Amino acid sequence: MINTQVFTLPLRVTQLIFAIISLGLTAYVVHLWAPLNYYPWDRPSQPSFLLFCAIWTLLALTYLILTPLRFPRFAHKYAILAVDAVTMIFWFAGFVAFAVVLGDWCWAGTGSCGVSRAATVFGAFEWLLFAVSTVLDAVYCFSHRGSASKQDPNAPVHASV
Repeated sequence: MINTQVFTLPLRVTQLIFAIISLGLTAYVVHLWAPLNYYPWDRPSQPSFLLFCAIWTLLALTYLILTPLRFPRFAHKYAILAVDAVTMIFWFAGFVAFAVVLGDWCWAGTGSCGVSRAATVFGAFEWLLFAVSTVLDAVYCFSHRGSASKQDPNAPVHASV
């Protein structure tokens, strides 16, 4: 049996780094599109959704990293699995939607082609990282059916203060 907890923290740190990179790239793309269109409904929604995915990921990673370490009472294994799965779905929808319209934008010469491609690639990598963490969480959930929280069963138990 693979100990999934060994891979969790390095995977979460990598997800955090990629989320920060994606946040910067997509915020720049949204900024470049803002002066081109005078009306908000004329702006493309795909970079804004990818920006939402990055912000959601920062909030989700706050829960996914801090809760098992500091608040194990609130680290229910199915809640962690659900947050991972929802974040994975968001990233998949975000990078695919952005990649679909990317060909038209680069052909139109908007000036944000390289940054948009980089944002799409980092979105795809983020989706892949969350797919891996979702699978690891699912393996953990179904191999530890008797416990409610996602903490190491071999860890020493400390009395609460």
